Order: sequence, then structure tokens, then C-alpha cells
Amino acid sequence: MLGTAAALMVGGVIAGEAILLPKSPALADAVRVEGVQPVSFADVVEKVRPAVVSVRVKSKVAENTASMESPFDQFEQFGGGDGQMERFFRQFRDGQGRGDGNRQPRWQSPFSTSLGSGFIISEDGYVVTNDHVVGKGEGVTVILEDGTEYEAKVIGVDERTDLALLKINSPDREFTYVKFAADKVRVGDWVVAVGNPFGLGGTVTAGIISASGRDIGSGPYDDFIQIDAAVNRGNSGGPAFNLNGEVIGVNTAIFSPSGGNVGIAFAIPANAAERIIADLQDDGMVVRGWLGVQIQGVTPEIAEGLNLDVAKGSLVAEAQPDSPAAAAGLKSGDTILAVDDKEIEGPRDLSAMIADIDPGTTVKVTYWRDGAKHDTEVTLGTLPGVQEMAAVDQSEQPEAQPSALHDFGLAVAPSEDEAGVMVTDVDPNGQAAERGLQPGDVILSVGDDAVTSPADVEKMVENAKEGGMKAVLLRVKTGEQTRFVALSFARA
Repeated sequence: MLGTAAALMVGGVIAGEAILLPKSPALADAVRVEGVQPVSFADVVEKVRPAVVSVRVKSKVAENTASMESPFDQFEQFGGGDGQMERFFRQFRDGQGRGDGNRQPRWQSPFSTSLGSGFIISEDGYVVTNDHVVGKGEGVTVILEDGTEYEAKVIGVDERTDLALLKINSPDREFTYVKFAADKVRVGDWVVAVGNPFGLGGTVTAGIISASGRDIGSGPYDDFIQIDAAVNRGNSGGPAFNLNGEVIGVNTAIFSPSGGNVGIAFAIPANAAERIIADLQDDGMVVRGWLGVQIQGVTPEIAEGLNLDVAKGSLVAEAQPDSPAAAAGLKSGDTILAVDDKEIEGPRDLSAMIADIDPGTTVKVTYWRDGAKHDTEVTLGTLPGVQEMAAVDQSEQPEAQPSALHDFGLAVAPSEDEAGVMVTDVDPNGQAAERGLQPGDVILSVGDDAVTSPADVEKMVENAKEGGMKAVLLRVKTGEQTRFVALSFARA
């Protein structure tokens, strides 16, 4: 009996039947994190707050729109109804509680005043803030935590990253200052924001780093830290600190349907800001390397059209005339895969990498063309200043003609210019509309072949379809910008 019991316990064969005993599954240990001890931010705040300043900027306004600025005006942004606090501030602003019948005309001033934040980075009074805080102001005043005011000079601004460097005009005072953090931040790290929201000054909020590497569409060098510390109007240019009192980011933008804090704020990372500020401090401007190409990302559809195995790299929509790229032989349709053997994931990688290289440096560019990799050497130029893009005049458009693009939801016609075919109509429910095509766009080429008539387009699209291509690439010009658009035959 004992043997039988043992057999039953370990499994075996009884009366010709196999007995399968249940087994305890082997489970991996669950993630276990030692408890995070609650912290107070008081010690950090006590040390760093003297280095955080308010920035007041005076700007000229048009004569017919000038009006007296009052710090109480800003509180109305909180209001939605006619609450007691809002009525109090409105009465105070309009004349110490007088009724509407006794309201006096408001003084008209040729200047407006805006408020922002900043922080001191040197003992002799260099101050970091946002370019959009300084703007085109005619007078900048820096206000310390103790209320002391100093006039400041704008040393330099960088519109592309929205950073500005000021210098306090006070040769005799030594200022408390902070430094940029050297360590890379991690999502989940604590962050303390200090600034001047709504003109209140010296306000401290705390939260965590919610995400990193955010692209919010503000420019080619977007690489923001996202934080959930409360940041509002007036916090712009202020610092976000780690628990060591080091600046991990410059608060720059918020996502806010209401205009107030909703827990999504964006800061320029310390490593990027420090490089820009160093350039501004050296010579008042930022010098970046320049390749001279219009670029876009490689989608899976575009990768199919290029016969690329992986949808990554940076597609050249156009090599600008007389640019380093054009001189090196790069052209529209090339896909840049690497610079000096460092792989390029997308346009943002390429923009940041080239910008960080000194003008005059020769780099090796690896690109994809005609189904194969190629290398070329490019001597980088200096990135020119920001230029406005011309708008397309769509007032007069030629009559549309049927073409092979009809299945994609497009109608085209001969262009008024010698090159290309104009898009005259887009089906809002079609694939072309999904890809961002719109009337007034000009199709310059299909694949690698230039087009000059709707018949050219029809023939080339049909050839691509008959050749077994899954998608066709259109090179499209919108205003002064050129890009590639992939349209899939499977969806046509």
C-alpha cells in the first residue's frame, strides 16, 4: 500500500492507465521595488530659489491698441463666471470699487509689458530665459527673489530652440547661480519647477518627468522633456530642477486646451540648452552645420516605393541649389542612412546631428539610391537664418483632366509653370487627402521621372503598377517646400 501511495504521488501506470499528476508551474518572480521614501523639496527650494528670477519685458504696441497693463488683469484668466474674487479685482483695476457709471477712462500707453521667468547661471549675472519671453522687447528688467530689480542686456537669442541669454547690468554684485545637470534624466525622476506664473513670482511646483524626446512640432530640433509639474503662463524660461538642485530643463511650452495647467509641460533638456547658451555667451549667436536639404521621414509605404527593407533614414525631398549636399551629388529621392557611420533613424536625428557639427567639417554621408547603398563626402556649410516660406497662389487654376490618379482621389491639370502637374481637386475621403495632398500642390515627378503633363503621370503610375510595385512615390511641391508622398496601389 505504501508503495502504491508513493506511485500515486509521483505518477505512474495503474491498471494499464497512465496517470498524469498536476505540476506546479514555475513562475518568474514579480517585479519588486523597494519602497520609495517620501521626500520634502524644501531643502532644494531653499538653495535654488535665489537664482530664479522674474523677467519683465517692455515692448512698443500700435497706438490704437495700447492700454494700461495691470497685474490684476491676469487673474481674470482663471475666471469663468462672475465670482466674488473676480469682481473684486475688476473693481480694484477700474478704480477702487467705483460703479460702472463713475468708471474713469483707462490711461493709454505706447508700451505693453509681458512677464516671464529665467535663472542665473553665473556669479556675474548671466541669465537664461526663452526667446519668446524676450521677443523684440525694447527694455528688459530682471527681478530677483528679494525684489531687487536690474536692467538687463540681451546677449543673444536662438529662435530655432527658443532660448535667450541675458546679462544683468550690475558689475558690483555676486549672484547666486545654478548649473545645468550633467546626468541624463529618466522618466519617473522627481522634478521641481520654479518660476513666475501669472506674475506671482517665486512659485514652486513639483512632479515627475513624464516622457522624454517629445516632438511638439515647434521646429527641426524638438527634443523636449515632458513634465507634469504645474506650469502656467509666466513660467516660460524658468528652470526645472532635479533633487540635487541642478537644472534639467528650461520650461518652454504647455499643452493646454483651456490656457491653464493640465499637467503637460515641455522643457528644453539641459544638455541641449547648455550647448546653445555656451554659443550665445561666446559670440551672441549659434552657428550650426548646414547640409542644405529638405527632408522627411520614411514611412512603410515610402520604404516599399524605394525598395528599402526597413522604414528608417531621412528621405531627401530636395537638395537646395548651391548647397553642400548638391555639391556632393545628393539629390531628390536619396535616403540618408548614416553620417560618419552613425545610423539615422529619421529627420530629427539628421537635423540634430548635422547642427552639432562645425561648419567646414567634412563628413561621410551614406545614402540609398536605385536599390543600393552609396557613400559621399560632404563639406558642411553654415546654416543660414530663418526665412519665411512663400504661399501658393491658388486663385487661378487650369481645368482638371482625368488621369490615373483618379483612383487615389486626385484630379490634376497642366501646371502654369514649365515643370510639374498641378493638383486641382482632392477627394476628402480618398487616400491622397489622408497623405496631406491639397489643391495647388504641384507633382514634380513620379518615382525618379519628371512629369510635365497629366499624360506623363498616367503613364508612369500605370508602369509602376504593372511592374509589381506596391506603392508609387510622388514628389510634390507645396509653396517652397518639397516632399515625397507614397500612394498605395493596394488601397486604390
